[in-house]
Parts: sequence; structure tokens; C-alpha cells
Amino acid sequence: MTDIPFNRDFKCEYDVIEDVAPNLRRIVATNRSPFTWTGTGTYIVGRGKVAVIDAGPIIPEHVASLIRELTGETVTHQLITHTHQDHSPAARPLKDATGAPTYGYGPHGAGRFEQGIAVEAGGDQDFVPDFTVRDGDVIEGDGWSFECVYTPGHTSNHICYKWREADALFTGDHVMGWSTTVVSPPDGDMGEYIASLRKLLARDDATYYPTHAGAIRDPKPFVGALIEHRLEREQQILDCLKRGKGSIADMVEDIYVGLNPNLIGSASRSVFSHIVDLADRGKVTADRALSIDARYRLS
Repeated sequence: MTDIPFNRDFKCEYDVIEDVAPNLRRIVATNRSPFTWTGTGTYIVGRGKVAVIDAGPIIPEHVASLIRELTGETVTHQLITHTHQDHSPAARPLKDATGAPTYGYGPHGAGRFEQGIAVEAGGDQDFVPDFTVRDGDVIEGDGWSFECVYTPGHTSNHICYKWREADALFTGDHVMGWSTTVVSPPDGDMGEYIASLRKLLARDDATYYPTHAGAIRDPKPFVGALIEHRLEREQQILDCLKRGKGSIADMVEDIYVGLNPNLIGSASRSVFSHIVDLADRGKVTADRALSIDARYRLS
């Protein structure tokens, strides 16, 4: 498989605001896990009148630390990349404390609703942005501005935010510095995810700031490697089907040798997302409706 240049040396002090770059600070929540790495990093752009990006999870210590550290400043905007439970829920208490309105693509599943597809329960079902944004919209504040870059795939409502003054892109979970991104149907869509990666590859942003782990300083090779990795995974699935391994369980066992048992469910969802994409493109068929438990074969 393609070697993705992950950086897993990220270190942080929890619930303390740290300077990351000029006019950029970050506070990391104590929600370390196999899916969040060291935890959710909430970013603060500007001084005095600031924007908060991904307020984070509802962890009382995290919310209290964020509000305390922002005392004396005015939060004029809250930007939400997407509505997973480790990204958007803390926007509510932060708004209660500061009055700061929220900006995002829409509620959980918004990108699917537009296609007439209902997503399963999960995510932050309570989040509704005060201001809905779309690809190419510009959000302006005091000395800073953001271009909205719609990147569906991880979720259907995922937005990246280009900090124009710093030539930096806040990538949420679309591109993470420490790991590949989970893509889980029906809200997640592998075809859209790869298309969104290609969209970023065509851009010239100098730096990425993911919500989990540290900055990505050379984005183009990184994104190129992510795309190659996904295409190689697709080929592994096609090879499994050629050898008669028609169940997702068999594919996961064949592809993810030595996988931590706690991650089998996530790997199965990832393979399923590739299967759905392949079926949409007419390359794979199933013995019933597409599902984790169906059996698949080449068309």
C-alpha cells in the first residue's frame, strides 16, 4: 500500500489554550480514542474578536476551559466542519455563554436530505446552524476571513474552511494528519470522499490544520497519497471478489491482517463504503439489498 506520511508525534496539554501560529490558538479536549487520536482540537482564529472552529464535544471540563480562556474576548463566529459528536455539540453551551452564532452546511445528514436519502441515527442530531453556508461562500470577521470549501464524504455536510490571510485550510476530519478518515454509509460516501480529495488536490493551500493531531505542512503529496491508498483498497476488494471472497467479513480478514479486534467494525464499514461506490459504478452486484451482511460478486 502507498506510504502516507502520517505524523503521530503530536503532543498537547489538555484543556489549555496553546499558540499554534500567529493569530491561531488551539485547545484539545480530553476525548482521546482510537477514532480521535489525542482528542478534538478546537481552534481559535484572531485576537479580541475571534472565530472558533469546531467547539468540540460536551465534556464539562473542555467547555469550561474554552469559555474561561476566551474571557475578555468576543466570539463573533463559530464555524462547524461537520456534525459528529466530537465536533459540534459544544457549540451550544459556547453560544449560550457568548452569543456567538454558528455557521455550517446544515444539520446532520443535510447533504443526504438534498438527495432524498435519510441517514441513520447518530451524530449531533440537535445541531442546526444559525447561518447555512455553501461551497465558495466567504465568512468575514475582524482581520480574518474564510472561504467555505464543501467536502462531502466523511459526512454529507462536511465543510473545510480556508483561512485566506494565512493560506491555511481547516480540514476537520476530511484530511487528518494521523490516520485515514472513516467513511461510513449512508451518511458517508466513498465516491464523494475521493472526489472531495481530488478537489483539494487541485487547490494550492499551503497548510492544513486538521481537527485531530497537528498541522500538515506539505498538503499536496499527503492528499495524493490518500487518494492512492483508497484506490489500492478498492483494488484489494476487487481482487477478493475475483477469488470468491464475497462477504465483507471475509474481505476484512483478508485485507486487514492483524487488525485490532476493536477496529473490525470500523474496517467493515469502510469496506462497505467502497462496495457501495463500486455498485453505484456498476462493477459489483449483491445477492440482496446492499448491506454489511450481503454477499457480493463482480458484475
